[in-house]
Amino acid sequence: MKQWVTNQDGLDKLRLVDAPEPSGLKEGEVLVKIHSVSLNFRDTEVCMGEYDHHKTIDTGSEVVPTSDCCGVVVKLGPGASDLLKEGDRVASTFCQTHLTGQIVEKDMASGMGLPLNGCLTQYRVFPAYGLVKVPDYLTYDQAACLPVAAVTAWMGINSFQPIGQPLRGKDKFVLLQGTGGVAVTGLQIAKALGLTTIITSSSDKKLELAKGLGADYTINYKNTPDWDEVVLNLTGGRGADVILECGGAQTLAKSFRCVAFGGLISAIGYVSGKEDAVSNRINANLLALCRNVTFKGIINGPKDRFEEVLRFYESERIEPVIDRTFEFEEADKALQYLFSGGHFGKIVVKVQ
Repeated sequence: MKQWVTNQDGLDKLRLVDAPEPSGLKEGEVLVKIHSVSLNFRDTEVCMGEYDHHKTIDTGSEVVPTSDCCGVVVKLGPGASDLLKEGDRVASTFCQTHLTGQIVEKDMASGMGLPLNGCLTQYRVFPAYGLVKVPDYLTYDQAACLPVAAVTAWMGINSFQPIGQPLRGKDKFVLLQGTGGVAVTGLQIAKALGLTTIITSSSDKKLELAKGLGADYTINYKNTPDWDEVVLNLTGGRGADVILECGGAQTLAKSFRCVAFGGLISAIGYVSGKEDAVSNRINANLLALCRNVTFKGIINGPKDRFEEVLRFYESERIEPVIDRTFEFEEADKALQYLFSGGHFGKIVVKVQ
């Protein structure tokens, strides 16, 4: 079989190699024929050796990249039939041992695409508990878009909500930063929940696409650097109840200024940088105290919340937004395209 590997030394140095097809399944394992893989910003960091902010994860070694896939179970190991059967269409979970509740350090060792080998391969062995069945209405490409983007967006909005009781209501404002996979997925989820949405981008074209998905308000942050003031104006001075904070260094201070009192900022990404500018050093304690804010890091979510997401998707018939698909032999180009930032929504690699 074929699979892509990286030594975490650059997006231009991925290699498509031959590898033996897995055999000899252990207790509770299944063999999955992978049909589709979707890409995340984290995958580019892994390939460039820059995913280095978790002490429990080593960088520099060879690894099969990517974490998100959808495929079909083709073989069961002993004891796996309690959870799955041959022919089941399944998607991977991000941290394979994170089954419920808050993630803990030991779960990071089961992260797909680093430190574990990921799914940019034609076949892969999984523990049966590390997979979820996907709804019939979703294609392989669509279902592959959900493990990181949908679960992260869902948890960004609902991490403090009990399972089965998501945040709802048009009086609740959600601010989504950018138009990458998590933000666009979050927009779809928030609209299906009946929430009022504000989305930012530097591209008017992308903002028009967001309007087509139902965005209530759009802000071009390039043309409007003080976008936090706009958010306050749009919310009648109250601020956004939830912010999916994907920007990082260049956006966080403004997020603290435009979140509602008692609101939630979900720390998801850092596409604008990992280090604050020298002139922007207000202490995080003060930023949080100013509006009595909850600032929560989101490392995806557990399996039971992914299953909650899938039930919600099926009930609302949400179809993930796919910007572009690539053939398996073009996976390196797909990662480079993702890194360029020109996409709206998700990027998919067709494996089979």
